Amino acid sequence: MTGPELEAATADSAGTFLARKKKPFTHVGEPCKNCDTPLEGWFCHSCGQNADTHHRSILHLIWETIEGMFHFDGRLATTLPLLFFKPGKLAKDLMEGRIARHAPPFRTFLVALLLFIFSAEHLIHNQMHEQEVQAEKQAQQLTTPAGRKARADEMRQSATSDRDERLKSAAEDRDEALKAADADKAKIAVDYDADVKKAQDLYAATVAEANALQNNPNAGAEALAKLHNSKSEAADKVRSLEFSDPAALEDSANRLAEVQIAGQRVTVVKPGEAGHGSADKADHAPKTQTHAADGHKAKEAGWKEGLAKAVANPNYFILVMFGWAHRLAVLLLPIVGLSLALVYVNKRQYFIYDHLLVATNLMSFSFLTWAVLFVLPQAVMGPFLVIIMLWGPINLFQTLRGGYDSSIPGALIKTLIVWFTTVIAFAVLLLGLMLFTLSQM
Repeated sequence: MTGPELEAATADSAGTFLARKKKPFTHVGEPCKNCDTPLEGWFCHSCGQNADTHHRSILHLIWETIEGMFHFDGRLATTLPLLFFKPGKLAKDLMEGRIARHAPPFRTFLVALLLFIFSAEHLIHNQMHEQEVQAEKQAQQLTTPAGRKARADEMRQSATSDRDERLKSAAEDRDEALKAADADKAKIAVDYDADVKKAQDLYAATVAEANALQNNPNAGAEALAKLHNSKSEAADKVRSLEFSDPAALEDSANRLAEVQIAGQRVTVVKPGEAGHGSADKADHAPKTQTHAADGHKAKEAGWKEGLAKAVANPNYFILVMFGWAHRLAVLLLPIVGLSLALVYVNKRQYFIYDHLLVATNLMSFSFLTWAVLFVLPQAVMGPFLVIIMLWGPINLFQTLRGGYDSSIPGALIKTLIVWFTTVIAFAVLLLGLMLFTLSQM
């Protein structure tokens, strides 16, 4: 038996681990339900219909649904190890026509994308829920005298540490400034006194706030009410922002910094910031400028309203965003495929179809590894993230080295080009997805 035949036989035998076992056929000679042809096996040799009675248990129907969606068979058992550990061999097999032994590349990509989206959505919802639960626990703590005292003590301790750090930094700055030969000692002393006063004032304000909190029996109820209204309050702050008036920019920035939801600060950036000033540069008639200004204000109001709705209802924003995510993610395939075609433009034996096959494997690997990361416990996510950040470029290098027979230096250079192209494309698509989602709010 030759090598390829042995590999094919191994792939077929591996299917017994995942494929559904069929019971013996006991309906020989019975007419087919579809065309009345006498049956000789589980499938009619005339019309191809399954000779099964199609009577299923609930568990059987669930398994058939999963098997139909993901197409579990022996090829999956041979494809996944190659996808993760020998991607070059998998790419070479697909480009040289050894396709039947492997799971269909595009089907694998779609399944990987589906798992990635589900796991990412699960992670985001879990984190938001944990933040809300934590904030509610902190608010509930303030309903008891012991809880208010504990929180006030934390605030005093934090204020003391912050004051000491500011005083130390001010002293270091003063000593460093005094080392200069032409140091203005009077100015340095004034600056130092100002820094000390600022540190002491902040400390006094925080301690006063802590004392007021400890002595306020309604602090818990007020904190819970503020927590429940935090999203609508944050949305109102976003709606009140002014970007077109230069005098109001600083005030808007300060209000942006104060936007918090469930105890977590939310950074809001206005889309289309680069578009400001275009009306001023154009030399049009006053009427045209008025129309342009009105259109600009309407556009700004639309963006602000979208931001406000996203802040007020983040779950709906996430739902809409992930509803479009899988559509935009498919655009990564031609981007990665074209980048491969660009770096291998001198290898005429490979066509766009070949590069797209390789691109599906690369994206399947990325989506699957990130999906695994998103479902891991919080304690191990950090180390696994480091592994993924290193494993991704290595997997790409192995693919180019083994699939295209590139030299080590050539594969390294091409890996950098394709990797950065993919990362930039993903970032642009993600930004576009977020902006598009805001426009749909």
